[in-house]
Amino acid sequence: MTDATLGLASLPQQNVLVKVEDGIAWVTLNRPSKRNAINPGIVFEMVQVMDVLEMEDSARCVVITGAGDAFSAGQDLKEYFREPDAGHPIARERLHRANAAWQWRRMMFYSKPTIAMVNGWCFGGAFQVLLACDLAVADEEATFGLSEINWGIIPAGIVTKSVAMALSQRKALYYILTGETFNGRTAEDIGLVNFAVPKDQLVARTTAIAKKLIEKNPQVLRAAKTAYHYTRDMSWDAAAEYLASKNDQTAFRDPEKGASKGMNQFLDEKSYRPGLGAYRRD
Repeated sequence: MTDATLGLASLPQQNVLVKVEDGIAWVTLNRPSKRNAINPGIVFEMVQVMDVLEMEDSARCVVITGAGDAFSAGQDLKEYFREPDAGHPIARERLHRANAAWQWRRMMFYSKPTIAMVNGWCFGGAFQVLLACDLAVADEEATFGLSEINWGIIPAGIVTKSVAMALSQRKALYYILTGETFNGRTAEDIGLVNFAVPKDQLVARTTAIAKKLIEKNPQVLRAAKTAYHYTRDMSWDAAAEYLASKNDQTAFRDPEKGASKGMNQFLDEKSYRPGLGAYRRD
């Protein structure tokens, strides 16, 4: 079966639940009794979920959250580490490769916008899921923590890298070295999430942001996201050259010719004011 023939009906809906409503794909990590700790079941189902949603036209934006009172408590120490480490080495490599595939190799450059909706506990390995998403909204009372230091280990996988990219050195090192927990309000203050809101407003605020993204030109949305990630590690000269080429490529590939529409509505029709809203996409 190819990606083109996969559909929502093919998803197991066990460790990961998926529903699509009004253009938004709600993806829920579904191990509430384990605070949605990431095990092989979640890893391999998430790879499949991302394959399916990428080809699903009804899904324009992807929201990732957790069942119950947690976003995710991080990696499942028994099922993700101890059992695979004691098994076949190739099976272990396959698991780690699949986990990297959806958590950062794929998520950061995913073809559709992604939002992390942090509804509770967010620890360790879950930081990579959180930071791989384009945007994040949290319950202001959610609990965050890089608790690896308390286990005698470091935030590995790619967690330390993503935290270093998102936070200032002082903030990143403080939480990495102390393992101290903090709430959603602090997560917003230090730039880990975009917004922290009361729990009863979490879904509404996330939905509003998702709808705003859905209104945008999807081709340009993808290109803007890709350009951001690539230029972060480029020199100024390389970035200028890359962005000029990327802009031309985007205009060429855009099926709705958004740049031409916006220019026409602004210069000719006088019906569009850039910066105050989006051009008409009809």
